[in-house]
Amino acid sequence: MIHLYLGLLLFAFIVTSILVVPYINLLYRLKFQRQNQQTRDFQNHRTPIFDKFHGQKVGTPVGGGLLVIASVCALFLLLFPLLKMSGIFISSNFTLSQEIFVIFFTFISFAFLGLYDDVLKFFNFKKTGFFGLRMKHKLILQIFLALFISLFIYLKMGINFIYLPFLGAVNLGIFFIPISTSLIVAFSNFFNISDGLDGLSCGMLLISLFAFWILASSSLDTPISLFLSLWIGALIAFLYFNVYPARIWLGDVGALSFGATFAVIAILLGKVVPLLIVGSPFIVEGMSSALQILSKSYRHRKLFPAAPIHLTLQKIGWEEPKIVFRAWLATIILAIFGLWLGLN
Repeated sequence: MIHLYLGLLLFAFIVTSILVVPYINLLYRLKFQRQNQQTRDFQNHRTPIFDKFHGQKVGTPVGGGLLVIASVCALFLLLFPLLKMSGIFISSNFTLSQEIFVIFFTFISFAFLGLYDDVLKFFNFKKTGFFGLRMKHKLILQIFLALFISLFIYLKMGINFIYLPFLGAVNLGIFFIPISTSLIVAFSNFFNISDGLDGLSCGMLLISLFAFWILASSSLDTPISLFLSLWIGALIAFLYFNVYPARIWLGDVGALSFGATFAVIAILLGKVVPLLIVGSPFIVEGMSSALQILSKSYRHRKLFPAAPIHLTLQKIGWEEPKIVFRAWLATIILAIFGLWLGLN
């Protein structure tokens, strides 16, 4: 099947590559771009360090995640029935329809949440009070979606376990639900926080998905393997235009969706430990922001010069491409380590 997966990856890459330039031009016409405005933190304080390093990015189109999501969904909807009709053996670790539903429900529902937030920000609806989405409201909606997904996985699909390397499956019982919900919400936000430098989050995700592509193939799970093939192919085409200096950004529509879906795939495969290893760069980025918020809230002082951690690295003099490339290298090593653990 590996030749089929590679072929689908290349097909998704070609299709998305053809569409991405017209899509960028469409975003310019719609004025779906980063606005020239001062950013503020959770306490409504100005963020001069962020503005200093991101001021030159004003005008860059935002919303590239929508193209990737639309490409993957359309290609899967077109190709999967053709594969079944062609007589290719389709294997799944769980009920086929349920597995496909939970993957695409996560992929699309978190995308809608992110798209709504993007529209509010870039068309200034927040200033008019037009159903403004605050940080706490977004978090509540994420928890609701993640809880629904976790309940579906637990009650409908019968998944209540994770695999521990060298030890095998561990039954979590009812505790699977809060653990799964926490992972989905955490990675959705951690990925979003990491999406601050050109090519950073998508490059790290691309490397991470390759590791889980191998894990899915080794477990003979065709739907996840096919989905990852299309996702990786579309992501490579997007990343070409997202590396420094970026011509397009992912936006919340992609960031929230990609982080949550990455976690759900790991949960379906039972590979939570590899998720924590391979996804640790996202965790570091997210936790640096969380710790900064806690420190400013309770100690009334900063823990880091700036958060997330990539802003601190910029402040001390690291150039943006240097940070990104070194993060990619770290992710490669962690992906190899996580893959090694996941195959044991």
